Amino acid sequence: MLEIPLVRLDLDLPTPSYAKLGDAGCDLVARAGALLAPAGGRATIATGIALAIPKGYAGLVLARSGLAARHGIGCLNAPGLIDPGYRGEVAVILVNTDRVAPYEVHRGDRIAQLVICGVEQVRFLAVDELEATERGEGGFGHSGR
Repeated sequence: MLEIPLVRLDLDLPTPSYAKLGDAGCDLVARAGALLAPAGGRATIATGIALAIPKGYAGLVLARSGLAARHGIGCLNAPGLIDPGYRGEVAVILVNTDRVAPYEVHRGDRIAQLVICGVEQVRFLAVDELEATERGEGGFGHSGR
């Protein structure tokens, strides 16, 4: 199991945790409250932690499905990317897509999920054409409904 050093910037908040054994995402919580206005209101919410993600890995910050389904709350830059060299406080940019209802974030609320993924750096090789595939240049909506 990969171990990631973590600094608790707010000792009253829990460290990220998985709801169930085997889950891919662990919950991030809000360090402070905020009011997200309807129809696009947004706020950057600190989580009270800083991480040392090792080279070869990245942190992806994703929306919580329950918040999205029930309240229209998502992560504005989803997925948010935490590079391995970043050492500052992890923050989440939340957005309220509900057209009418504001949404209030309270300190300690679970606001997003963090997934740690292996990544590779690549070298891009310029070529005159790409190898043909069955899909070819079929893009958005290509596979049907």
